[in-house]
Amino acid sequence: MDQPRDEKLWKIARRRAEFRKNLYSYILVNAFLWAIWWFTTGRLGEIGFPWPLWVMLGLGIGLARQYFLAFKYDDDQLAEKEYERLKRKQGL
Repeated sequence: MDQPRDEKLWKIARRRAEFRKNLYSYILVNAFLWAIWWFTTGRLGEIGFPWPLWVMLGLGIGLARQYFLAFKYDDDQLAEKEYERLKRKQGL
């Protein structure tokens, strides 16, 4: 028999799977962009700013946010901590 799925755990699992998928995409896209930069500018020794850094930074910010939401952030735990803090503050 199939057991009912815990919706909270399922939500966490989906977020983590989505993060891993996006991490692989981030690596693949950035490798491709660095290859383009290398073959058009980098290997020729031309002086210039490596523009793939801007892409890495922009995508990396989004990826870092997604990591935080998938692995470090828990709505229920934060709400519980805040509730306990308010109870202590009111002396209950």
